[in-house]
Amino acid sequence: MRKPAFFLYLRILALGLIALHLQSCATNPVTGKSQLMLLSKDQEIALGEQSDPEIVAAFGRYDNEEIQNFINEKGQQMARVSHRPELKYEFKVLDSPVVNAFALPGGYVYFTRGILAHFNNEAEFAGVLGHEIGHITARHSAQQYSRQILAQVGLVAGMVLSEDFRQYAGLAQQGIGLLFLKFGRDDESESDRLGVEYSTRIGYDAHQMADFFGTLKRLSDQGGQSIPTFLSTHPDPADRNRKVDQLASQWQQKTSGSQYNVNRNEYLRMIDGLTYGEDPRQGYVESGVFYHPELKFQYPIPSGWRVNNMPSQVQMAPEDGKALMLLTLASGQDPAQAADAMLQQYQLTQISRSNETVNGLRAVSVLAEQANEQTQEVVSILAYLIEYEGRVYQILGMSYKQDFNTYTARFRQTMEGFRKLTDPSKMNVKPERIRIHRVDKDTNLRAALQEAGMPGNRHEELAILNGMELNQPLTRGMLIKVVEK
Repeated sequence: MRKPAFFLYLRILALGLIALHLQSCATNPVTGKSQLMLLSKDQEIALGEQSDPEIVAAFGRYDNEEIQNFINEKGQQMARVSHRPELKYEFKVLDSPVVNAFALPGGYVYFTRGILAHFNNEAEFAGVLGHEIGHITARHSAQQYSRQILAQVGLVAGMVLSEDFRQYAGLAQQGIGLLFLKFGRDDESESDRLGVEYSTRIGYDAHQMADFFGTLKRLSDQGGQSIPTFLSTHPDPADRNRKVDQLASQWQQKTSGSQYNVNRNEYLRMIDGLTYGEDPRQGYVESGVFYHPELKFQYPIPSGWRVNNMPSQVQMAPEDGKALMLLTLASGQDPAQAADAMLQQYQLTQISRSNETVNGLRAVSVLAEQANEQTQEVVSILAYLIEYEGRVYQILGMSYKQDFNTYTARFRQTMEGFRKLTDPSKMNVKPERIRIHRVDKDTNLRAALQEAGMPGNRHEELAILNGMELNQPLTRGMLIKVVEK
């Protein structure tokens, strides 16, 4: 398991100090203008290469070769007509229900299965693909990283935790938060323009890209949805829709006589069976208990705490953000070795240690501290290293020392509640999947969903998923998305 995010501050600072010595002016490949850039092209590529394994480890790669091959084929085709065709591009699908797409410097582009579920044709996908490639070709990520490096130089090198645990909890993904920087209005507008250009050049109708902004806006208005970085920043979605629509018309005029593909049915058939929403096989919370069917364990979650479940770790934090628990796999062959490795890896000062038995499982508990010499702040940490089915699981509970006693009992409740999962009803859960349903008569979306057996309380969700209104007319033979297990 990798180190928690606060240990990356030192690395970030070191990179920043080096980068300051390397700053130079570079020519933007898209605009042709000079700009201050702290990353050379080689460094930009190296940053992407270094960060890619962390991204894939954190989110997991979605296992569907047909979809992966489609995205790679279209991505490479688009890369060849881009302003930086010489880069070695990689395109990957992440196993995450969050609706998102993003790019890293150097040519790495990611789509979550969550955003793939919400596309309704190939042209919508192509527009977003072009938008993300545009961030790379215009070097937006490299510019943002350069600005972040400059900002990080002002941080205290010995910082252990951010001032607000709520912020820290969000950064606990091994520094990946640094890579999801929001772009400004100008960068987003430029990438919209490039998305239209690139998708048109490979033969897609970029008007569909404008329509997809409507789907994203409805997701945002619905509440509780995570919105892609390309929608979460300044430009107004309605204004953005209009501008992209105009750009699409202009580019089609430049290439008049061409046919512009939408490919709705082809796309829908491709995503038939796509996992939709959270995949309970990778862990889920029900009635205050976290269950992991594949790894066959369970443990209680403190009441009111939020849970962020990822392939590499499970993060748990209270609403006030003053504490954090992390469950990961530990290094070492047994709990004692794992405890030693943890202390060394995180540079912790051990206060006490004891052998434990947790629901019949061999374990070691460790109380430790880490002091920040410059800020004089101390973080107290309770850790349980639990051996189970050939693995050692590490559960860390941490808080500032002055708050630690407030959370100790809740830490212990979770750690000492770790046990084997044997309940078949909790182990045999299945994820929901996108299913493509053929409408057998002229109707509207609401009636078609009813006929397909979809419950009424999910009709609006499914309308957004289909990029339609519930009263939208449908003709016989049309394909729509439904959701089933």
